[in-house]
Amino acid sequence: MEIPDLVREELGDEEVQAGVSLGDEDIVCFTPSRTLVYRGEGLLSDEGVEAFPHEFERLSVSEGRRKATFSLAYVDTKREFSVPVKRSEGVLERLLESSLSAAGVLDEEETVAGVYRFSELTLVVTSAQLLKHVGSVTWDGDFEQFAFEAVTGLEFEEGSVATAIVLSVDGRPERIKAPSNKAPSLRRTLQQALFAYHDVSSLDALNEKVGEDEDSESDVSGLGLDAGIDPLVGDDEAAAEGTEASGPDESGWEPTDSADAGASGSGTDGDFAALEAQVEELAELVEQQNEQLQRQEKVIKQLIAELRQGR
Repeated sequence: MEIPDLVREELGDEEVQAGVSLGDEDIVCFTPSRTLVYRGEGLLSDEGVEAFPHEFERLSVSEGRRKATFSLAYVDTKREFSVPVKRSEGVLERLLESSLSAAGVLDEEETVAGVYRFSELTLVVTSAQLLKHVGSVTWDGDFEQFAFEAVTGLEFEEGSVATAIVLSVDGRPERIKAPSNKAPSLRRTLQQALFAYHDVSSLDALNEKVGEDEDSESDVSGLGLDAGIDPLVGDDEAAAEGTEASGPDESGWEPTDSADAGASGSGTDGDFAALEAQVEELAELVEQQNEQLQRQEKVIKQLIAELRQGR
């Protein structure tokens, strides 16, 4: 794409990182700090270029039949520019990428793979994370980040009206609903980005690679009584109790209390030490369970707070 002379004059020491053609001679150019909107000379207007700094606080996008208007709100002013609707998606991707890079949200090598707007939900898929914004405006500072390095699972629940994307991050599921007619594109973009990040080629391979160890989780939540800890009553004692409960054996003799006491008297100290060790192990597991409950309590409190904020 050829850069007009008027844009080159406006660049100064900066370079054009990306551009979107708007048709005819009109183009939108993106530098690290500004978006430059160039209009070629026409019957009703002269040649010109407008610069829009990327330090805006809020971005709104409204679409008509032919044009999409981008409204950028700064601390003390609001500015707008319009582009053909069919070019708006490319402009929005590059504009958000430039803004997020300038704000330090994206790393130097991180790029935007796709931007999706569903009513009051905007999703930005990058090469390293998923960004989620909920609100009447397209974008502002109130957004959530889900880093691909912390992803522990990805699932899709398809419905007749919407598809639910279940992205688990650090074991906590994040459910995102997308209209069924637009969900395939989002699914494809998100999968491709995650597959590339984790160097896998399928959804099954991704979940196998990033999935948490369910066995270790169940051991903690279930107090681990089936993993490495014997029951408090030993096998010999259980057998003796079972025989006593069922009455005399075939020889007609019952194992009496006095006989048991005489036979096991010498091993009392050893049995007590073993029991004490088992109790200590159980106490350790109970403490782990308490820690897990505290973490869950924090998550619940955070969820309640977010629901109150309307997220």
